[in-house]
Amino acid sequence: MNLSEPNMNFKLLWAASVAAALVGMTGSVRAEVSELKIAEQYGISYLPLMIMEDQKLIEKYAKEAGVAPLEVTWSKFAGGNVMNDALLSNSLHFASGGVAPLITLWAKTRGNYDIKAAAALNSMPLYLVTRDANAKTLKDLTEHDRIALPAVKVSIQAVTLQMAAEQAFGPGQQNRLDSLTVTMSHPDAMTALLSSNSEITGHFGSPPFQGYELEHPGLHTLVNSYQVLGGPATFNLVWTTSKFRSENPKVYGAFLKALDEATALINKDKGWAADAYLRISKDKASRATILKILDDPEVVYTTTPQNILKYVSFMNKIGSIKATPASWKDLFFPEAQSSPGS
Repeated sequence: MNLSEPNMNFKLLWAASVAAALVGMTGSVRAEVSELKIAEQYGISYLPLMIMEDQKLIEKYAKEAGVAPLEVTWSKFAGGNVMNDALLSNSLHFASGGVAPLITLWAKTRGNYDIKAAAALNSMPLYLVTRDANAKTLKDLTEHDRIALPAVKVSIQAVTLQMAAEQAFGPGQQNRLDSLTVTMSHPDAMTALLSSNSEITGHFGSPPFQGYELEHPGLHTLVNSYQVLGGPATFNLVWTTSKFRSENPKVYGAFLKALDEATALINKDKGWAADAYLRISKDKASRATILKILDDPEVVYTTTPQNILKYVSFMNKIGSIKATPASWKDLFFPEAQSSPGS
């Protein structure tokens, strides 16, 4: 009996050690990020993200989920292509931008990073605004014209321009105007377009910049994305990697709840939303101008995707992507798939 006690004690000690090690391993595996890194771009289309940052909504929901303290850091990028590089290098957790950069990354990362959208941010028309008085249609543009957009060939504006070019010039002519495009942030592009000394004669932008530009005499709309697509369509989304979502379910959930609340706040009170935008962005526009944008029935803040597959189909047809989803839901994580998207 006494001879067996040391052996029994050893076994109990060994079992306790193994159990403690397993608990430690489980804790380390389940530990979620303590710093969440999010990127946004310029413009009122990113207002939900701006409100999430200003009101610290992610921190609120993370605390409710038991993830505290959570530090949330925000960065601004001029285009989705740069953000995608940051996401792939793990220096960013959530990227935001147009439909085209998401589709490109979704197609490239299938089977490895498996990047998908968490939700849409809005549906908004995009205008190609020009100061070329002779340009009534795309066919009137010449080699002297220069069109500024967030990223040549890969931004949603660039892909929409390719779609419009194919419609104007015929099948296989989608790249006809690519040589006229220049990568430039929206604020810089607007400044250049309004300057008589700049080579920029057109800006394929987004709200609120396109609205500001059209207030100036001599500037007019050459392309409307809704006309190109045959109806309303998602402009911006937010996306991340499957790995981040699976390893950080509480933080991911907090992000979605924060986005839902920010979207609801905008839709509940457009006056409050206009004041919030002006205060956060430090935009010098009048409150009336911002309210006009927010009250535009074509400008909708919603997490439901719209007309996504028209971009996918076009990009696949011209060879920009090789993969084709069976449904819009293939591009989104499960939490978004219950919405009536398209």
